[in-house]
Amino acid sequence: MLQLPQEEERSILALSMVKGIGFIIARNLIEYLGSARAVWETPPRELLRIPGIYKHVLKAIRDADVFATADAELAWMHKNNVQFLHFWHPEYPERLRHCPDAPLFLCYRGNGSLNHHRQVAIVGTRHATPYGRRITEELVAGLLELDCLIVSGLAYGIDIAAHKAALDNGLQTIGVVAHGLDRVYPAVHKEVARQMEENGGLLTEILPGNDPDRQNFPRRNRIVAGMVDALVVVESGENGGAIITASLANGYNRDVFAFPGQVHHAFSQGCNLLIQRQQAQLITCADDLVRAMNWKSDPEKKKGQRQLFLELNAEEKLVYDILRNKGELHIDDLTLRTGLSPGTLAGTLLSLEFQGVIQTLPGKRYKLD
Repeated sequence: MLQLPQEEERSILALSMVKGIGFIIARNLIEYLGSARAVWETPPRELLRIPGIYKHVLKAIRDADVFATADAELAWMHKNNVQFLHFWHPEYPERLRHCPDAPLFLCYRGNGSLNHHRQVAIVGTRHATPYGRRITEELVAGLLELDCLIVSGLAYGIDIAAHKAALDNGLQTIGVVAHGLDRVYPAVHKEVARQMEENGGLLTEILPGNDPDRQNFPRRNRIVAGMVDALVVVESGENGGAIITASLANGYNRDVFAFPGQVHHAFSQGCNLLIQRQQAQLITCADDLVRAMNWKSDPEKKKGQRQLFLELNAEEKLVYDILRNKGELHIDDLTLRTGLSPGTLAGTLLSLEFQGVIQTLPGKRYKLD
C-alpha cells in the first residue's frame, strides 16, 4: 500500500477539488508518481506520459486554484475532531478500498474502527412499520454475541432504528451520511449522532458546508454497501433507496439478505422482490444470517475473555482498548497512540499474545484475537 506522509493530505484534497478529475484519474496520477504532491510538481510533459492522462487534464490542474480552500477544509476538520482518511490511509475502510468506485477520501468523526472483524449494514424504508422496527431491534440484539459493527445511513425509519438498537446493546455503529459533518440530517437525530460518536461514529465523503442534496444519497449508499460483509434489507418499497443499496452490494459481491413481508404491503414489496429474484437470501432472524455467513460465537470464551481483561495491567489495557476501537494496527501506529517506549510496547505485545488476547499479523501488524 502506498504510504503517504501527513503533509500529503492537502495535496490529495486539493487534487480532488480540480474539476474534471475524478477518483480514477486522481488515483492513477498519485500511484504512478508516488505521491499527490508530485502531481502538482511534475512538469506537464512528464504528466502526459502517464497512461490515460490527456491535455485537458493538464489544463485543469494548471488552472486550478484550490490549495487555499483545501487548507481551510483541513483546518476545520482538525478543529472539529474530524479525521481525513485518504484512500491510502491505514484506517480507511479496507473492504471499501477494494470497490472500483471507492471514494478518494472520507471524513470521519468517532472512536469506532472502520475495519471491525464483522460489519453488517441494516437498511430499509424511512416509513418503518412497528413490524419493521421490531425486526430491526431483534436482529441487532441477535448479533450481540458476534460483536458486529452496525452500519446504516442515519435516516428516518429503519436506519435510525438500527443505530438506536446498536447503542442499546452496546455495539459500535457507524452512520454514513450524505452531507458534511458540520451538520446532522435529519436534525432530530442529533442526540443519537452524538451518542454514536462515543461508540462508533459518523462517516461521509462530503465536505463541510454541503447539504444532503439528492445526488449525494446514491454516493452515500455505495459506501454503506462497500464497507460491510453483509447487508440486510428489513423493509422497503419496490423502488426504495434500500433496493439501490442492495443492488450495489450485490455488485460488490457482498452477501445480501432480506426479511419477507406481507405480499400486499407497500413496504414489503421491495424485500419480497429481492428474494423472488434471488438478489437476497431470505432470513427471519439473526441466527439465519449468522449461519449463512458461517460466523461462530462462543459465549463462554467471550465471558472468559471479559474476565481476563479485568486482570490486564495498565499498559496491556491501554493496548487492548486501542485495538478494540481501531481494529488492526501497525506497530508504528501503536507506538504513537500508546506513547509507550518501543521496548515497553514490545514486551506488552508479547505478553498479550501469550495470553491469547491479540494476534500478530504479517508486516508487524496486530489485532485482537
